[in-house]
Amino acid sequence: MRKRDISYLTNLPDASERLHIFNADLDKPETFAPAIEGCVGVFHTTHPLDFGDKETEEVKIKRATTGLQGILQACVDSKTVKRVIYTSSTAAVALSTRKVDSDVIDESCWTDVEFVRSSGIFAGSYIVAKTITEKIAIEFAERNGLDLVTVLPNWITGPFICSHLPDSVQVAMALILGDKEVYPHLKTTSLVHVDDVARAHIHLFEYPEAKGRYICVALKVTIEGLCEFISARYPEYHMPTPDSCKDLVAPVKLDRFSTKKLEETGFKYEHGLEEMFDGSIKCCKEKGLL
Repeated sequence: MRKRDISYLTNLPDASERLHIFNADLDKPETFAPAIEGCVGVFHTTHPLDFGDKETEEVKIKRATTGLQGILQACVDSKTVKRVIYTSSTAAVALSTRKVDSDVIDESCWTDVEFVRSSGIFAGSYIVAKTITEKIAIEFAERNGLDLVTVLPNWITGPFICSHLPDSVQVAMALILGDKEVYPHLKTTSLVHVDDVARAHIHLFEYPEAKGRYICVALKVTIEGLCEFISARYPEYHMPTPDSCKDLVAPVKLDRFSTKKLEETGFKYEHGLEEMFDGSIKCCKEKGLL
């Protein structure tokens, strides 16, 4: 197995006492069994992420679904796992063709994978893989009597501990990074702080009545609003004018998500736009990425 630098994990506070790292491979799902043995809760947060479509859709789906089903089977076999929290994505609901542009997107929606395949949309194979994988997870759980809850965040931003720039943070930071190809994806979108996503996972594991899917999105933004916010809070970065962004066309409108179901469980978002960008910018500077 290829060695990876995991010092960003082992250097976390109290890691030597509290963190246990297991070698596992999504292509060999049986390798996850030792990590799951004896657990009462499993948080499945990993997914092969390739926004650039460097791998084929078939490869993405095979790796994700094979690995997922193996992990879920290990949860069933453990006899100790009470609930699995699976991280899906708003990608699995955002392109529901049964909704018109004015409709709210909620947990009853599913992305139309055939529409995505035929449209040639950005990161299409990732969107298809994420949608199919969540459906397979739900179907597996129903067949095997496994308590599974799925969490669907949109662009996750804020501080990060890895040495590279996470794709989701890179999209949110596109205006600061000058990544003009990404600007249309910020025309109308939604963001959530990484700590709120983590808290939502824990909350739904502990909330007895949690069931099904939960969209996790803290706030809606437009690219014009982001330009004004960043210009005011971080004047050292040159921003395009809001007027120059008016003609941008969003490939997908990502500002229509309802988080009513999650909030009705008592969950409250704690972080706003300031904390999201403060954390992202600070980490980028510390790691020489900005």
